[in-house]
Formats: sequence, structure tokens, C-alpha cells
Amino acid sequence: SSMSVIYKLRNRSGPLIGAWRKHFAQFGDRVQVGKMQKQGSMLHLKFQVSEGDIFEGAPAADAIVSPANSFGFMDGGIDMVYSRHFGWQMQTRLQEVIRRDYAGEILVGQAAVIPTYADPREVKLEPTQNEGKLIKWLISAPTMRVPLEVPVSVNAFLAFRAVIIAVQKHNEDESKEKISSVLCPGLATAVGRMPAERCAFQMFEAFRIHDLKDNEEYMQAKSLSAPWDHHMMMEEYKEDGSEEM
Repeated sequence: SSMSVIYKLRNRSGPLIGAWRKHFAQFGDRVQVGKMQKQGSMLHLKFQVSEGDIFEGAPAADAIVSPANSFGFMDGGIDMVYSRHFGWQMQTRLQEVIRRDYAGEILVGQAAVIPTYADPREVKLEPTQNEGKLIKWLISAPTMRVPLEVPVSVNAFLAFRAVIIAVQKHNEDESKEKISSVLCPGLATAVGRMPAERCAFQMFEAFRIHDLKDNEEYMQAKSLSAPWDHHMMMEEYKEDGSEEM
């Protein structure tokens, strides 16, 4: 069976749109990438980039990424937009999961997947939002422990890495309805103030290492120098494709 996941990157901001398009260009819409043999299933991961509101006029998706804080409070930034859309029931259930399964906080670099609604009767669909289709899953992936500026960090990498791995694990669970598409906004770019180019580059690196499995320098490092260099490159990445000195 072929498990294909498409990531639909969407943001209101111009700079991030351009940066995503640049970094994910070779993996754009219609390009088949990242063959991964896993229990007989082939994973082909693809990307779509679009500009605009995360709900209104946005593409349909099985899951949506929340660039969260560690404590599951969804009352600020884009999370507030999610809470207005899905209702406060989602924050309540997310916090129950965090307290039960994560000892009170999801660390940056972890992600929790929960259904967007516990009760199907609460679902309200608008024809102009996400093609009138239900987003079934929330992927809560902290980009910061508490709301702080994190411009010089690898938090976008850690958060998107967590999303990719969480979706892979979710799809390996035979008892769960599969996730084949994920709607994802910018990570750590709003409150976190991470520059658009740095965020896009870090997200691409997470994809390259954890989906394309281009990760020998990472998984088989003979010393700390390779992870150190990679960390610094991501943390200092600048618009012109160089690192800040």
C-alpha cells in the first residue's frame, strides 16, 4: 500500500511564501520525491505553497499544524485563530493529553496528534473554508516553550521534524484513520520573530533528513562536529544563503 503525504505550506506573509518556494522548489506540486521503504509501503512526500488565510480560501487537508507553546494554551497568535475556528473544546482536550501523556508540557521537538473534534455534532463546515472539507486532526508542535522571540534558534527545524515523525508514527498505527495531507503555517515566524528564510531553510532540512532520509552525517556522526556545524548553519542562516558572521 502506498502512503502518500502532501504538506500544504500556507502563510499570509510574502517573504515566507518566496522562501518556501525557493527551498522546496525541487519538491513542488506534482514532483514525486522521498521514496521510503517501510513495511512494504512507499512514502512519496510532496509540497504545495500558497498565500492567504489558513482557513478561508485555503486548501483542504486531513491535519493542521499548530505552532504551539509547550503548555497547550491556544489563545494567542495563529492558535487563537484555530480556537475561534474549532472552538475552545480543542484546547481543553489538548491540555488533557499534555497533562496525561507529556507530564504537563510538550517539549520543543515533540508533537501531539489529537482529533480536532471529540463530538461530530460540533463540526461546522463553511464551503469557502478548506474546500468545505473537515480537517480531522490537530498536530500540536511547540516552536517555543512559552511565547518568546526565538530568531536565533533551531526551533522551526525541531518543530517540523516533530511533525514529520508524528505523522509517520500516526500512519503506522493500523487503528487510526490515515493522514495524507497536512496544512502547515510558518513556524516560529510570528511571535518567534524567526526570519522567513531561516524558517524555510530549517523546515527543508527537517524534510531532507527525516523524510528523504538524507541523514548519514546525522545518524552516523563519528564526532559532535557534524551536528554542531549543522546546528550553527541552521541557526545563523540568512537571506543570501550564507550564515551570519
